[in-house]
Amino acid sequence: MLDPKKLEQVARQIQNVLPQGIKDFGDDIDKKIRTVLQSQLNKLDLVNREEFDVQTQVLLRTREKLNRLEQRLNELEAGLQAKPQAEIAQVEEVEEVEEVEIVVETPAENKA
Repeated sequence: MLDPKKLEQVARQIQNVLPQGIKDFGDDIDKKIRTVLQSQLNKLDLVNREEFDVQTQVLLRTREKLNRLEQRLNELEAGLQAKPQAEIAQVEEVEEVEEVEIVVETPAENKA
């Protein structure tokens, strides 16, 4: 809900800019200004400062958490990219060893 003091202040400012002829209507116009002002402000989807500050803090914590998660994801992706390179190197070493073993096992051809 809106602060009644702020509403009163806005209503007074509106009254101050009205022509003198309208001001002469007195309390009736004052009540109508407040009523219209209150109803129009209630139609707006407004929050008070405390709720706004709370939501701002929630948003900041969420952004920090998102940044940490993105950083962790990047680290994991980098680890996955490095792992296949190491596996490829190991496979190449194994293939070289297998080739050597094949060459070593062929002495039967020399006897024939």
